[in-house]
Order: sequence, then structure tokens, then C-alpha cells
Amino acid sequence: MNAAGSLGYTPDLRGPIELTQLGAFVTNPVSLKARTPAHGTRMLSFPGGFLLHTGHPNRGLEAVIRRYRTRWARSPLPVLVHILAQGVEEVAEMVQRLENLEGVMGVEIGLSSEVDANTAAMYIQAAMGELPVVARLPIERARELIYTIAGTEVAAVSLGPARGALPNTQGQLIHGRIYGPGVLPQALATVKAITQLDVPVIGAGGVYTSQDIQAMQAAGAMAVQLDTVLWRNGLPGES
Repeated sequence: MNAAGSLGYTPDLRGPIELTQLGAFVTNPVSLKARTPAHGTRMLSFPGGFLLHTGHPNRGLEAVIRRYRTRWARSPLPVLVHILAQGVEEVAEMVQRLENLEGVMGVEIGLSSEVDANTAAMYIQAAMGELPVVARLPIERARELIYTIAGTEVAAVSLGPARGALPNTQGQLIHGRIYGPGVLPQALATVKAITQLDVPVIGAGGVYTSQDIQAMQAAGAMAVQLDTVLWRNGLPGES
């Protein structure tokens, strides 16, 4: 499947990606209220990948539902709406508003790298309802937070990009999410570690080739999410 933030809010039937090769579609991150784009430098490259700083801009849940609910209902793929965990009450409200939408088959709740274990547990509990829940853990916190997931009724956990910092041309440190093939070793080690607790894991991070997918599966991932490789107008193994 695609990772949140890689293919927009709804499957594009006329786009370059062959949708039949995906098992599900994950939307861009959505918050309850609208968020504006981050200011300043948005992307910085480094050997092995790049750092992305966007601020997760979106129009807010009500506007997203209004614009895309019909297309979700007609989607050839199950749709998982990725919601940003910014408050326990917000999470519960967002899930309730998504539960009766045709075509929405689950939610993926994105936990930030700053969240503590107790708050993460409250977010996950608030998301529990009629829809299956995938908890997305930041790679650098996954080994710690997985103990919050074990024993809950989440359908699976997925891995969100690690955060880092790079200097811009003025020497100012820009913080953001890290993508690229250089992330793969960390992602594989994390998948291998957290699958030991018998929680279904959706591997992600640095997957750019069919061999990377196979490595994720060998490490114990039950499924794999693709992120920025999809911006190359193809799936791993394609031209």
C-alpha cells in the first residue's frame, strides 16, 4: 500500500500508478481543523535521501470529507484515512465522523515522535470504534511505543518516518521527516525488533526496490507501505 502523504487524498484512476498493484490506499494526513503549510525551507537533500518539512497542511476533516467522500465510495481500493493525533477528544470525534462513510475501511492514526507512552495509549483507545485501526509509530520511537500497542485491539502498526535536522543555505537547522533509501537499514531493524511481540506490522521506510519489499517481508512485515518511491511514477521494480 502507499504511505500517508505519498498519493494524495483519494486513488487517482487516471494517474501513473497501477492501482491494482496496491492492496489499500492511505490518505494524506488529516487534522480536525485546517492546517497551513510550514514556512521557509521545505526540502533538503543529503546522501541517501532528503528531509521534508511541510507542517502537514490540509483543509481539515470536514472539508476533506465533503470533497472526497464520493470518490472514496467509488474507490477500487479500501481507503484508510490517516488522522493526525493532536488531542484525545479530537481523535474520537474524527473517527466517529468517518465510521459511516462508504469506502472508508479503516483509520491510520499518526503518532508524533514527541508523544509519551501514556498519551499514545489514550489516543489509540480514543480511536477504537467500528473501524479497524492502524497505529503509525515513528521509527525512532517504535521499539518503545510498541509496548503500548501490545494487548490492544489495533489491527496493525505501521512505521512513520524518523525526524531529523539539516542546515539550510543560511546555516539554520531545519527539522523534518527523513525519506530515502538510506532509511532502509533502520526500518528493517525496527520491523525485526517489534514483530517479536506478535503484533502485525506494516513495514515502511526506505523501500525503493522489489528486493527491499522482500527484505521487509523477511524481517516479519505482514505488508509494506511505499512512500516517496511512488513520486517516480512507478512501483518498485518498474521503470
